[in-house]
Amino acid sequence: MDIYRGRRLWVEKRDHLLPDGRAKEVVVVHPGDAVVILPRDGNEYLLIRQWRSAIDAYIYEAPAGTMEDGEEPEQTARRELIEETGMAAKSMRALGYIYTTPGFTDERLWLFEATGLVPSTEHLPDDDEIIEQVRFTSFEINEMIRTGMIVDAKTICIFYRCTCGVADK
Repeated sequence: MDIYRGRRLWVEKRDHLLPDGRAKEVVVVHPGDAVVILPRDGNEYLLIRQWRSAIDAYIYEAPAGTMEDGEEPEQTARRELIEETGMAAKSMRALGYIYTTPGFTDERLWLFEATGLVPSTEHLPDDDEIIEQVRFTSFEINEMIRTGMIVDAKTICIFYRCTCGVADK
């Protein structure tokens, strides 16, 4: 049974059979899949500082966005990178996906590392996004995560996925 259905999100309540055979009523949020991109330019990473109305604050995060109908994850990543940073990538490295909060949603975030950045105006920013592009080194991002300056889960995940096992230079 649908509880809510909007343009990009729907919420349903349904009966679900647990692995042990018990039935349970669950509510599942379906926001659609999305992508997150970590753009790397030499020894720096390009993050964004974005206003997020849900938390009434600016936060540092990796560029990201929702997949449109019929788009493949890499297409979305390329589009969103240009929309949010004004940069296109010569190379996109796919890093798999993560589930954001599987306790109540089926949302997957497809992860990409973008390199070979070049300016682009192929896609315009969304008119409701307030975004500033900022550059940080790996060391600076590690410190921002450690001290709680970066609190965005998808950004922490993709940074770890891209740099796991890579020593700071």
